Amino acid sequence: MIPLHDENPTRTFPIFTIGLIAANTLVFFWELSLAREGTQFITEYGLVPYQLTNRPLENYPNIFSSMFMHAGLGHLAGNMLYLWIFGNNIEDQLGKLRFVLFYLTCGALAAAAHVSAELDSTIPMVGASGAISGILGAYLMLFPFSRVKTLVFLGFFITIVRIPAIFLLLLWIGLQVLNNMAAGPDGGGVAWLAHIGGFIVGAVLIHPFRMSARTG
Repeated sequence: MIPLHDENPTRTFPIFTIGLIAANTLVFFWELSLAREGTQFITEYGLVPYQLTNRPLENYPNIFSSMFMHAGLGHLAGNMLYLWIFGNNIEDQLGKLRFVLFYLTCGALAAAAHVSAELDSTIPMVGASGAISGILGAYLMLFPFSRVKTLVFLGFFITIVRIPAIFLLLLWIGLQVLNNMAAGPDGGGVAWLAHIGGFIVGAVLIHPFRMSARTG
């Protein structure tokens, strides 16, 4: 299933959601432009658990730089699709600056979940998945019954159906948990715990952030 659009209008223009999509896209094409130096770029600015745990002060900026890097076009496209569909409503609820703070907080704590289970790993983690997982967790809490137009593949039959967000997002997090359980020690190259951790953080923190937005 691939979500295409949610039927949940916003009151304000999602400038920061668009800005995050633009920033991720620009960094990705910057990575591509580096050609042979791209691997060194990922190692230098991606989040390497071993380096963070052994030299935290030197490497903590990578928690944030790694959120804007991606391992391939498919990785980028999938993340940005989810950010576009679900991020605008969270930005609308939190306001511009709180939305960015929420996004970065979810991403940082998602990274912490991954690092906590991979303390000795020297494999760089890159991608906005942890932060976007937080957006998905928040959306589930705020708009569980909003309908999402979703492309569904049933063998050779392809159709578009309107699915409640609660069904789509619980299925998504369920797949992350199952994949984490089935993956080997390296997660099969995917930081499943970052997805799970980000989702939980977003679900837990969205109401405190939302309340502060209304009282601030």
